[in-house]
Amino acid sequence: MVWGTAGRAAAHGRKGPVDQGAVDVEAARLERKLIELRRDVHRRPEMPGQEEHTAGVVAGQLRAAGLAVTTQVGGHGVVGVLRGSSPGRTVAYRADMDAVPPKDIVGGGPAAAHVCGHDVHTTVAIGVAQVLARLREQLSGTVVFLFQPAEETLTGARALIDTGVLELTGAEEIHALHCGPFPVGQFAVTPGFGLPGLDTAEVTLAGPDAPDAARRLAAAISALATVTPPQTPADLERMISDAQVPDGPLARFVTVRARAQEAEVSVSYRCWPQERYTAVRQDIRRLVASFPGARVHFPTEPFPAMVCPEGDADTLARHLRRTRGRDAVAVLPPFSSEDFALYLDRMPGTFTFLGVHTPGAPITSAYPHYPDFGPDERAIGIGVRAMAGWVAKRACA
Repeated sequence: MVWGTAGRAAAHGRKGPVDQGAVDVEAARLERKLIELRRDVHRRPEMPGQEEHTAGVVAGQLRAAGLAVTTQVGGHGVVGVLRGSSPGRTVAYRADMDAVPPKDIVGGGPAAAHVCGHDVHTTVAIGVAQVLARLREQLSGTVVFLFQPAEETLTGARALIDTGVLELTGAEEIHALHCGPFPVGQFAVTPGFGLPGLDTAEVTLAGPDAPDAARRLAAAISALATVTPPQTPADLERMISDAQVPDGPLARFVTVRARAQEAEVSVSYRCWPQERYTAVRQDIRRLVASFPGARVHFPTEPFPAMVCPEGDADTLARHLRRTRGRDAVAVLPPFSSEDFALYLDRMPGTFTFLGVHTPGAPITSAYPHYPDFGPDERAIGIGVRAMAGWVAKRACA
């Protein structure tokens, strides 16, 4: 294990932040190879917890760039440490590596596939590491790269955290990026909010009419939803628009999936804000109690929402507008959960959405988990430029 603690940079005086112009130049030199790298990772999708090939590619790229690398962290996780040439802060940057399981692809799929953009996330993070390694003499502080397994099952972040990697590296804050359904070149931030958590319930019914009762109960639980997940491209467009309206229909919501099978009902639901889980659990218990002999079990506590600190997200938005253009940043809180929430429960940080929508293409081509998801590869270089400049600035702060 080669992590070490913060404060190991050279002892001479702290420098200013890495020059964004130098970042852009180095990123441009790497862009073609990064696109080829993403295509290689894309061709070898691996299920959550099975990211052996991807982890090997990541480790090889980081070692070639001169980072100190540790593998098999919390499963197939990879940790790369880049120390600058002068003192500064220790900043972590996380990327997820796993593909989407067939059951989680909209409409189902024959095999795991990179339809959530983790191949892009991994490639961008490698690009950030390579750019900053080339500019090490300008870099203050330390950047810790966390390549995480098993995000899709919401288990990989916990596995990495449980190894003690955050404490052992001395990370003071953490940052991440995710593909989003915005025009390529645009970013979205979530100041003071983020992504909803997730809760599940299992209901068992009794009696000869249990299958019919299960169907009626599933319908009643589904009716607790205040919004429904998008079903068509038009729904997606409307949701993206609604999400950017202050106090709009997605400022507070409940979305529910309840499925009846024989004498059982399986329930999963998301709420915003996080506090609504208590009320929704009470509503589910009330509905279940109206069916004689029915029992409900909540296997775990609700998975937490990912809430981005408002000050950090606002600072990021200003940085992106200054370095990428005044119209480069939007605000969006979409539906899905993210286990990056567990990192933000422990330290400050930011979560940035990277626009990957090609002009004129169907919106589903840029919306995660749809089978035709196909991000615009120009977003890779854009993401590298933005995130390399951002984490270098944070390490120097």
